[in-house]
Amino acid sequence: MKRSGSADLPLHYGHVPPWLYERMSKLGLAVFEVLLSDYGKDEVIRRMSDPFWFQCFGAVMGMDWHSSGITTSVLGALKKVVNPNAKSLGIYIAGGKGKFSRETPAELLKICENTGLNGHELVRASKLSAKVDNTAVQDGYQLYTHNFILSNEGKWAVIQQGMNVKDKTARRYHWHSENLKSFVEEPHSGISGVNQGRILNLTSHFAEENRNGILEISHTNSEKILQDFARLILPAHHDVQASDVDLKRLGTLLHMTREVPPENFEELLLLKGVGPRTLQSLALVSEVIHGAPSRFQDPARFSFAHGGKDGHPFPVPLRIYDETIGILQKGIEKSKLGNSDKLKSVEKLHAVIAKAEENFTPDFNIDEVMEEERRNSWRYGGKTVFGDAVKPKPHNGIQLSLF
Repeated sequence: MKRSGSADLPLHYGHVPPWLYERMSKLGLAVFEVLLSDYGKDEVIRRMSDPFWFQCFGAVMGMDWHSSGITTSVLGALKKVVNPNAKSLGIYIAGGKGKFSRETPAELLKICENTGLNGHELVRASKLSAKVDNTAVQDGYQLYTHNFILSNEGKWAVIQQGMNVKDKTARRYHWHSENLKSFVEEPHSGISGVNQGRILNLTSHFAEENRNGILEISHTNSEKILQDFARLILPAHHDVQASDVDLKRLGTLLHMTREVPPENFEELLLLKGVGPRTLQSLALVSEVIHGAPSRFQDPARFSFAHGGKDGHPFPVPLRIYDETIGILQKGIEKSKLGNSDKLKSVEKLHAVIAKAEENFTPDFNIDEVMEEERRNSWRYGGKTVFGDAVKPKPHNGIQLSLF
């Protein structure tokens, strides 16, 4: 069994407003459809099992880039739109937060009635993955959300999250069915996170007598943290800081989308009429879809697509968000009719910017970029959970504007 990674996240409270939740669902479905078209179902499952990619996915959706709320909000928005289209997509999502997590077995059995998969085997996988993270490894985090994502071919990923009420952090655990060997022999590829001191680890081979009486858990060396285990620990600060971002990649993106004349993109992109601010968002969405795994080490950078609901790094630009969704949806519709030019253009946007990074030296102030976005947020229907962005007052009679 491969536990593919974990993420330690600051615990955030609050809710996702309807105006953002609806857009998250639409963008999530569009990203899934492009991934399925270009890379297939196995790759969708693999991406969901990657804690870095998942955090970037949530950030590009307009969620707070580092908060624990990304887990439940992204999976809830996806479940809402994926399951009604599961027959055509070949992807299903079971489970959820709290009482919905306990409904996972029944949901899996129902899914298996339609797909012919082995429901009892999948239910067992769901229960064992939860038992390992919640009971066998007692690291101070108690699970409160559990989602099981699977394809109609039987590949699956588990995303579940635990809460530590003492230090107000959450830890997300990712599992992947790829290379499945046994639940009773080396179930973890590693357990990583902030050191909690001495813990009870029933996966240790020293706990064989206890383990045999509690759960079918394999033996593993609890002293060793394997180097290939994906580790994502995010800071407590809410704002986006320069240290959170790959400045070379962000700088190249801003330069190419803001300063290179749009007409230079037309032949390549077939995206006539798309302004620089929308190109900025599209480029980051394109990277989430087409980027290599090594590009997801700085989730904060992806918040420069659609901001964050709490205003970090800037308010969510609803008009840009809607335009991004519209471009993807139109591309998907045309692709189904045999014309994939628009989707290929979005894919090439990422390729062009990634290529430009090779010879780019960053020369910009990230704080100034965020301030520009905030000043101009009202132009794009900027919105946070606190209200609408307002037009800034003129400074010495001059209205500040950079776009």
